[in-house]
Amino acid sequence: MTGPVIDRRSALALIGAGAALPAAGQAATPAAASFAHGVASGDPATDGAILWTRVTTDAAAVPVRWSVAESEGGKPVASGTAEARAARDHTVKVEAGRLKPGRDYWYWFEAAGTRSPVGRFRTLPEGKAADVVMAVVSCQLYANGLFNAYDAIAREARLDAVVHLGDYIYEYDPLDYGGANARALNRLVKPDHEIVTLADYRARHASYKTDADLQAAHARAAFICVWDDHETANDSWTGGAENHQPATEGDWKARKAAAIQAYFEWMPIRDPIPGKTWESINRSFQFGDLATLLMVETRLLARSQQADEVVKPVDAASIAAVLKERARPDREMLGPPQRSWVEQELKASVAAGRPWQVLGNQVVMARVPGPDIVKLAGPEKAAAMLAALPPAVATRLKTAQAGFRAGLPYNLDSWDGYPPARQRLYESFRAAGSRPLVLSGDSHAFWANDLFDDGGALVAVEFGTSSITSPSVGDSLSGVPLGQMLEAAGEEVVFCDQRAKGYILLTLTPERARADYVAVSTILAKPYEARRIAAFEARAADKGSRLTRLG
Repeated sequence: MTGPVIDRRSALALIGAGAALPAAGQAATPAAASFAHGVASGDPATDGAILWTRVTTDAAAVPVRWSVAESEGGKPVASGTAEARAARDHTVKVEAGRLKPGRDYWYWFEAAGTRSPVGRFRTLPEGKAADVVMAVVSCQLYANGLFNAYDAIAREARLDAVVHLGDYIYEYDPLDYGGANARALNRLVKPDHEIVTLADYRARHASYKTDADLQAAHARAAFICVWDDHETANDSWTGGAENHQPATEGDWKARKAAAIQAYFEWMPIRDPIPGKTWESINRSFQFGDLATLLMVETRLLARSQQADEVVKPVDAASIAAVLKERARPDREMLGPPQRSWVEQELKASVAAGRPWQVLGNQVVMARVPGPDIVKLAGPEKAAAMLAALPPAVATRLKTAQAGFRAGLPYNLDSWDGYPPARQRLYESFRAAGSRPLVLSGDSHAFWANDLFDDGGALVAVEFGTSSITSPSVGDSLSGVPLGQMLEAAGEEVVFCDQRAKGYILLTLTPERARADYVAVSTILAKPYEARRIAAFEARAADKGSRLTRLG
């Protein structure tokens, strides 16, 4: 898929900018409210979806009216009122219902005489579904580049939903991560320090949602979201995070609660079910008789601390201890209640005759051995690669190589850091009679993987999406063909691109699942080009077969 070169223009011009609505026969008066953060929809159902906006106002509370129409510019077929209150950072979230399944709707908000931009969503199909088209996205570091991929998504001719696998925001000091590009592009988010408090997290979400390309993607289709680690702090787990220091940043539970509150305020996701914890955002979506999408939570509900955080520092003397910690059978990712839920949801989908079960999961699930560059490239080429790297990067790579040769996987924060928990999940796949399509993000790289259990049986296939803008390990290793080396290092990795930024366009039909890997030519400028760099297919009729590359 090669797209046209896209000229820079306001994406919101396509959907209508907010405008004051004067009363008939009267001159317009200054609006007491505006919609600077756009509109969004999410968590679609057969009869509706969650609708979201944020009102910019100085008032403590502002009445808001929402409307839904069957065509752009059409008369409302559903409407209601809400209130933008300071207690929720003036965000508004409502659930539109009593709509028809499997069709597009347009929606907007009005407050204090001002109308919001117009958004669009599609309700889930009911009964027979010929196909489903979803964009799969992850990891959008605002400071590091332009959200060109979201502009491309907003221009997709057919799009039923956007599946967001996490890292919607980043908690870091914006000049500590992506700072060089942030200065060059003037993409400086607020606040200008690492975020810790509720006010901090709210301000960071607000900064991200001022981006016109992100607003356009939200206005194009409903998002089905789950968080990863950076919505709280890097490499988070149940008891803390690598990037949380209690001595200077306070209690982890307080920081986590602030982050989650801001997330539910600022994202188009259903609020927590009464009686369940805020962390329980695992949920499922039925796309007619075609597919079940399960969104799982792998960070805050049950995840054990990363093995290389339990054993520190990781060096030649501690590798054996890291491997021992990694292999502990009690280490968790999903936890028993969530894994049981996954198994029952998969079993119900199979019993209903749906050909596809899709797992919306944050981190790469495949076994990915760390590549030995000396073995793969030869001593002379490996030495030349190391010599060409900045000294600090070369030193880190040499340290990593020692661990890889001793048996450490490529990434201990992925499922590879939790092999017993992964095997338990694979057993649940088998018990349910399902070979799912696993979606993953987090790695800032594209992947196509065949997933095998400990006995060598193919249990699932994995489509991993790259980042929207976030830098990958491959970006820092200029001259090292990391993606190709990861493909060569193990059996499960069929395809890995460590440099491209973009998204996956996943198309499901009763016969096949096709993943198109769409990359943007640049994140540093406009215009840009969007093109398909690879495509893979799985067939419903032969779920014992491996992925097929189409191009």
